[in-house]
Amino acid sequence: MPGARHGTYRRIQPLPLKDITIDDDFWTPRIDMNRHETLDYQLRQCEETGRIANYDRAAGKLDGEFEGIFFNDSDVYKWMEAAAYSLATHPDGALEDKLDIVISKVADAQEEDGYLNTYFSLVEPDKKWTNLGIMHELYCAGHLFQAAVAHFQSTGKRSLLDVACKFADHIDDIFGPGRKAGMPGHEEIELALVDLYRVTGREQYLKLAQYFIDQRGQEPSVFELEIENAGTGGRVEANRSHFLVNGSYDGRYTQDHLPIREQSEVVGHAVRAMYLYSAMADVVGETGEKAIRDALERLWRNVTLARMYITGGIGPSSHNEGFTDDYHLPNTTAYAETCAAIGNVIWNWRMLMLEGDARYADVMEMALYNGFLSGLALDGKNYFYVNPLRSNGDRHREGWFGCACCPPNIARLLASLGSYAYGQSDDGLWINLYIGGKAKAILPDETLVVLEQSTNYPWDGKINVSVRMPKTSTFALYLRIPGWCESASLNVNGKPWEEALTPGKYLRINRTWSDGDTISLSLPMEVQKMEAHPGVTNNIDHIALQRGPVIYCLEETDHDTDVHAITLDSNAEVRSEFEAGLLGGVCVLKADAHARTTHEWSDALYRPHRSERPQSVSAMAVPYYVWDNREQGKMTVWIRSE
Repeated sequence: MPGARHGTYRRIQPLPLKDITIDDDFWTPRIDMNRHETLDYQLRQCEETGRIANYDRAAGKLDGEFEGIFFNDSDVYKWMEAAAYSLATHPDGALEDKLDIVISKVADAQEEDGYLNTYFSLVEPDKKWTNLGIMHELYCAGHLFQAAVAHFQSTGKRSLLDVACKFADHIDDIFGPGRKAGMPGHEEIELALVDLYRVTGREQYLKLAQYFIDQRGQEPSVFELEIENAGTGGRVEANRSHFLVNGSYDGRYTQDHLPIREQSEVVGHAVRAMYLYSAMADVVGETGEKAIRDALERLWRNVTLARMYITGGIGPSSHNEGFTDDYHLPNTTAYAETCAAIGNVIWNWRMLMLEGDARYADVMEMALYNGFLSGLALDGKNYFYVNPLRSNGDRHREGWFGCACCPPNIARLLASLGSYAYGQSDDGLWINLYIGGKAKAILPDETLVVLEQSTNYPWDGKINVSVRMPKTSTFALYLRIPGWCESASLNVNGKPWEEALTPGKYLRINRTWSDGDTISLSLPMEVQKMEAHPGVTNNIDHIALQRGPVIYCLEETDHDTDVHAITLDSNAEVRSEFEAGLLGGVCVLKADAHARTTHEWSDALYRPHRSERPQSVSAMAVPYYVWDNREQGKMTVWIRSE
C-alpha cells in the first residue's frame, strides 16, 4: 500500500502520502473535485442504496432486510479508504466527521468474535465461510483492512484499525495449516493482510497472506469442494457457471488452475488476477522468494506483450470480465473494466517498488492516463464500468451501478495518487511520475530534502525540479525516462548532462546536492502513429495516435462524417494544439484525412467492388480519457491507415 514503510526485499520504499503535495493544472482539479464533489456524492449513493443502513441493521439499530448485492460492504470500505487518503493530504473536519460516523456504524456491526459482514449477519448467519469461491467474504474483509490502514496512517486513530485487527485475528483463527482450508474466490485480502502486517508488525498476518496465496492450484481445490453449495447468495447460480467448464471444475476464472509458482499465463477474471499478482509482489517484498518473483515476471510479460490494450486496459471479455487468448483484443466489445486498469496500476507500482525497473512505471503511467482516467467523467459523478476502444454510439457514462465497485475504486486511487509518484531507496530518491508539486523525504544522514516539481505534463514534456535542503548531502536522484521518448535531454544547474538518456530506463544522478540546485528535464512529445502486433487481427492496417503518455481517439461530435470511415495516411502530418476551452483544457491532434462516403450506396447489402475517390476531411483526435463527456456518439481509437 502506498505510504507503508516495509519490505526488506524492495529496492524502493514509498514516501508517506502526507509528505507529498500535488499542485498542477492537470491532477489538482481532479483531486479537488474528488475531495469536494465525488466523495460526498459517493457517500450519498452508499446511503441511498442501503449500503450504510446494512450496518445499522446488522447492529440491531434499524429494522429491515439486507439491501443490495452480497459484496456491497466492499464499496463502503473503498469509500472509507478514499476519504482517509484525502484526509492525509487535505485535512478536512467535515469529511473526518462523516468518516468517523461510518466507522462507528461498522464497529457496531462487528460480532463479538470479530466477524464482520452485513450480508451474512443479516441473511445467512449459518452459512459463513461455506462458499469462499463465490461469496466474497474474504474480499470484503480485505477492503476493510486497507481502509483501516489508510485511516490509521492518515489520522493516527485506531478506531477502524482495532476493528480490522479483531476481524483479521478471527480469520486467522479459522484458516491456515491445521485449521480450515480456504482462500478467497476474489483476491484482495492477501495484499491487505500484508498492509496490515506492515502497520502492526504482527507476523501472523503476513503468514496468513502467504497461506492464502499458496492455496491456489492445489488439488483438490477448495472451490471444487464447495461447488455444490449453491444455496448461498442471490446470484450464486450465475457465479457458479464461471467455475464449471463442460460440467467440470475449471480453476482459471480465479487463477486456481496451477500453483502460483508455476503460473505463466494470465487467465480468468482480470481484477482478481491483478490483486493476486499485487499480493505476490508484496510477499516477495517481504520474503525475497525467487520462485514467486520469477512467476511474476512471466505473468507480466504475458500481459504486456500479448494481452493488454494500448490504453493499459486489460480483460477483453465480458463473459469472465477477464482474459482470453494472446492477441485477442477486440475494440468494440472490449470489456477493459475500470477496476482492472486500477489493478494494473497498483500491480505495476508494486513491481516497480521491488526492482526500480522503469518498464513497470511506463505501464503504470499508460494505465493511469488512459485506461483508468477514462472511467471518470469530467464532472466527477459519472463513470464507465467498461472501457471499449471503439463505440457505435451505444455507450454512455452512468451515475452509479448496481455493482458499484469502480466508482469508489477510482476515488481511492485519485486520493492516493501522490504515493505512486515518488519513492526512496537506500541510496536516493526516485521520481516515477511527472506531476507538479512537492515531496519531502528524510535521508539516511537525517537531512530533510524537499523536491519541488514544476511541469505542465502530460501536455508538455518540460519538467523542472528544485532541490530544497538545509545542508549539503550526497545522494542519487533517479529520473524516469519514459519509453515513449526517444530524444530526452537534461540540464543540472543549467549545464547539459553529458551521459546518454535511455528511453524506458531511470537516469541516476549521483552527486552532492545543495539547497537551490535545479534539474531541467525535457521530454519532447512527438505525435506517434502506433501499430499493433499482427496477431491483433482487428487492428491490421490501423494506427492509433499517441502523444506523450496520452492515447487519442476520434469522436463523432467533432466530425461531419462517420469516424469509422476516416482514413489517415501513414505519412500524414499530425499537428498538436492545446485548446484551453475544450474538455477542461486538452491538447488535441489535427490532420488532413480521407473518408469513404456511403451516400451513393443503394439498399443492397453487397455489390461489386468499385474504385471511388474518397472525400477529403479534417480529422481531430481528443484524448481517449475524455471521450463521451459531450454528446453521445461514435468513437474509435484505432484509425484506418493508408
